[in-house]
Amino acid sequence: MSKLAVIALGGNAIIRGDERGTIQQQNKNSADTFKHLTYLLKEGYNLVLSHGNGPQVGNILLRNDAGEEIYDIPQMPLDICVADSQGGIGYMLEKMLKNVLKEEGIDREIVTIVTQVIVSKDDPAFSDYTKRVGKLYDRKRADELTENKGWVFKKSPKRADAWRRVVPSPKPMAIMNEEIIKNLVNSGVIVIAGGGGGVPVYYDDDGMLHGLEAVIDKDASSSLLASNIKADEFYMLTDVPYVYKNFGTPDQEIIEHLTKAEIDKLITKKAFGEGNMLPKIESALRFVKNGGAKSVITDASNLEDKKFGTKITLK
Repeated sequence: MSKLAVIALGGNAIIRGDERGTIQQQNKNSADTFKHLTYLLKEGYNLVLSHGNGPQVGNILLRNDAGEEIYDIPQMPLDICVADSQGGIGYMLEKMLKNVLKEEGIDREIVTIVTQVIVSKDDPAFSDYTKRVGKLYDRKRADELTENKGWVFKKSPKRADAWRRVVPSPKPMAIMNEEIIKNLVNSGVIVIAGGGGGVPVYYDDDGMLHGLEAVIDKDASSSLLASNIKADEFYMLTDVPYVYKNFGTPDQEIIEHLTKAEIDKLITKKAFGEGNMLPKIESALRFVKNGGAKSVITDASNLEDKKFGTKITLK
């Protein structure tokens, strides 16, 4: 039987560094990323792809504001903006992946599913905003947006002089349409699902479905999806070839392999950055604890060279 892998594409797979994020840049970056994934298909893997959407949904929110201010177009809530980004990014990824597969002589169908993810409206995240979206601002502009729009900002972990909007990030509880995703991928279709962590929704007491103003962590929902569809492997592609202990310090150290016991010790010692790598480590660990064979954290350019990447296993 074919192995099943879920691959969570990090933001740099689509928009890199200080790029403006033009469609030409996003097309090229996506195609470059996919060229490094084709070896999995040649080895017979079935694939589910998820992706980030932070810059894109941030731009959608900015267009929201400009449309209201200039043309009196009603603003759309954040869940609609997340769904909007899923559709647009999914279309682009389908197109570029199809082109790469044609060049490689691989014949696979590809489909994008705009994915809703069930969360609790009582999740503690709605009183502690943590998820960064949109562009970087200086302090003055961030203060203006806080006053005019009620947005919440936190300092960027990468630039001391920059601020970024933060929104609630509730825990994913269930993935809608996961049986459909499982059936499609097991029949050989490449499925793009859970983009941007999925559209956050909840059921009320009458069983009616509602959207929420939030963004779900992409790696957390991808890990949940990978477990629920019984994937063998879970990959998180980021901008570094390995996980590093004490990243960015003189004591920085490459980690090639991690077990549950080792992760527990390192988390206690606060060896991982809480705003970037720690959520990935936790998502990787949840996957293997739920029966997955292994999780891998690396960058796309080194994926085919299996000596790269930090491998996370239960033991």
